[in-house]
Amino acid sequence: MSLRPLIYAALSAAAILGGMALIVETVEAAEGEKLTVVSWGGAYTRSQVEAYHKPFTAETGIAITNADYNGGIAEVKAQVESGNVAWDVVDMEVGDALRACDEGLLEPLDPASFPAAPDGTPATDDFYPDALTECWATSIIFSTVYAYDDSRIGATKPTSIADFFDLQKFPGKRGLRKQNPKATLEMALLADGVAPDQIYAVLGTSEGLDRAFAKLDTIKSSVVWWEAGSQPVQLLADGEVAMTVVYNGRLFDAVTAENKPFVIVWDGQVMEYDTYVVVKGAPHKDAAMKYMHFATNTKQLAAQASWIAYAPARKSSLPLVGKNASNGVDMLPNLPTPDKGRAITVDPQFWADHQDEINQRWAAWLAQ
Repeated sequence: MSLRPLIYAALSAAAILGGMALIVETVEAAEGEKLTVVSWGGAYTRSQVEAYHKPFTAETGIAITNADYNGGIAEVKAQVESGNVAWDVVDMEVGDALRACDEGLLEPLDPASFPAAPDGTPATDDFYPDALTECWATSIIFSTVYAYDDSRIGATKPTSIADFFDLQKFPGKRGLRKQNPKATLEMALLADGVAPDQIYAVLGTSEGLDRAFAKLDTIKSSVVWWEAGSQPVQLLADGEVAMTVVYNGRLFDAVTAENKPFVIVWDGQVMEYDTYVVVKGAPHKDAAMKYMHFATNTKQLAAQASWIAYAPARKSSLPLVGKNASNGVDMLPNLPTPDKGRAITVDPQFWADHQDEINQRWAAWLAQ
């Protein structure tokens, strides 16, 4: 499975885009039925609470407890294999969803049962290609980008992914995600001269992997590592880094809600699906399936895009995206699009096939 053609074609044509700390918030309900939804915390979870959780609880009476995690499938696998499943619905990057699906950790979905678009278009045609499967339903399309604090950069501004790796031209610390090398390795190869459409062909060779790590070696001594999605924005705000890799929606929230002088560099953005899955043996499976259908309908996906700058995964949702619910900023121009800089689209099959071995190499490199 490759998402590269679909995002470059479908999203360009549509002019789109944009360890575990438990229980951060519960959406209360009048009835006793409940559901645990696991996501990434911060502004992203807040967007889900407003767009999905509150209206879902109001409509169904099912209370939602939110929990945070930092991605991957380890916690889900441990719960399923122990027979002690506490989570119902989990928000997963598509590569993780594919791995979890392959390992039998997810409840099967019926794509044909998902709500049709307002004009009657079946969900299977309304979602972007590979966004709705028997294992996952995609909610958003997001980009991993890098950003800088304009007040801390001189007259010459960074404009390319190569600038992120240029410590001589742009001195200062760099923020990078620690627990997962996905997006980081792709950015390193692009900065080293590999064309976007050749990234995975190169990364799939031992020489290409060596090349990516060699590029990262050039900035390793200046890296400040982050794990949770809210941390890179804070690193910028605190002046601990000159630039940081960050999720585009988190950065948008800091700029528009907190008036931070942060600037996204779109060149080298890594675009990806983010999905919802139901854990195998979920304690509230029926409620989880209701939530899956509700949260990924046309209206709710458009509603989330009014809270954070990520693109909805259904074609019918895009015309409904308007202004930011908090500050009135037009959201469409702030959603990630593949025509902003040189974009890379995550190949989930590549990461499903190579995640474990690359993670081992990554851990060894971090320890050096």
